[in-house]
Amino acid sequence: MTKTVLCAVDINRPDEEAHVLKRAKQLADLDGAQLDVITVVPDFGASLVGAYFEEHHVKTAKDSAVELLSKFVADTLGAEADEKARHIVAVGSVYEEVLKTAALSGADLIVLGAHRPDLKDYLLGPNASRVVRHSECSVYVVR
Repeated sequence: MTKTVLCAVDINRPDEEAHVLKRAKQLADLDGAQLDVITVVPDFGASLVGAYFEEHHVKTAKDSAVELLSKFVADTLGAEADEKARHIVAVGSVYEEVLKTAALSGADLIVLGAHRPDLKDYLLGPNASRVVRHSECSVYVVR
């Protein structure tokens, strides 16, 4: 029985990610599970890009992501589902933050989308494939 479903979405692509969130909600509803929705903001403080951004840019990006994530969930699933869902905005590498959040929340299932692959990522995108390979729980990939 699934108790927690973690859905990873890219809020910068709401049209493409809406079907991923809807599928996660359906899967959560099957077992009456908690739906957690995560989006990851790039870490502007990383050594390579940190020189180009000031510290407040990360906070601004994270604050904006919180608002966008809530709006995305409400627009896609409705206000009632938005209130029940837990919203998580992480900063860092997508696959690392998704895996870390799944472990911390005790997620039984991770739901994420896979974009059209490049030649080097033939079946899944790089983040999706890493989550699938390294996750300790089941992963449902939505095409």
